[in-house]
Amino acid sequence: MNPRVMLGVYKQYWRINILTTLEYRENFLIWLGFTVVYHGTALVALWIVLNRFPSMNGWTFRDMAFLYGLWMVAHALHNTLFSTVGDIPDHIRDGEFDRLLVRPLDTLFQAIATPGQVFPDELILGLLTFAVATWFSGVRVDATFVIFVPLIVVGGALIDLAFNLFISTVAFWFVRVDALRWIVIQLEQEFTRYPISIYSRGVRLLLTFVVPFAFMNYFPARYFLDKAHEGAMLPAYVGLYTPAIGVLAVALAYAFWRIGLNRYSGVGH
Repeated sequence: MNPRVMLGVYKQYWRINILTTLEYRENFLIWLGFTVVYHGTALVALWIVLNRFPSMNGWTFRDMAFLYGLWMVAHALHNTLFSTVGDIPDHIRDGEFDRLLVRPLDTLFQAIATPGQVFPDELILGLLTFAVATWFSGVRVDATFVIFVPLIVVGGALIDLAFNLFISTVAFWFVRVDALRWIVIQLEQEFTRYPISIYSRGVRLLLTFVVPFAFMNYFPARYFLDKAHEGAMLPAYVGLYTPAIGVLAVALAYAFWRIGLNRYSGVGH
């Protein structure tokens, strides 16, 4: 389909999303409150740990806040743009997915653009957290920072999208993927709060080469915080490769998606 037509459809879907959010303001405020409490609790927990131990393998609270803020922005961008990909297993179970197949639009595009929950609150809070953490951590805001941080954030969001899509694709075979999704979510949210250098070699390998969540925040943070000499699998400058890692991850997930889509034969399969 013509990209201009797809963009027009996407804008219409987003218009519906925004109108729905404005219509149910109480729900939006509840989500906003939950987001503030959730991420605030995570940062307070980091502060408590590092108040007892001045640093964690050379990382201070300010460093960790920068690390967390960078992940938070990328994750929130994914949730804002691509969260409905996670609804695909539900569409497969209730038969709604079959309706996507008969429409004259790309199936995955429809899944991404389908009206759903919008999370601008998390994205705004993430940007504020990252801005404050950048200021407190003393990171040098130069041309490299200005150019690469937005690209790194997009790359991190694409890494999130890749695993969201991969898990949803598994539903073509197993229908219910709740347990798998929970495992991956926990893996990401728990392990990205801390520098991966504190973990065992096996965990570092996992987070670098298998589920590369370390590229969402750890390697970029190492680069910008000038922790080039910290030994953790790869040199710090690979953090600038996050956009490429994100594109590669999505390409692999999309190839897997095509395999699953081609073998899908309806609700009764």
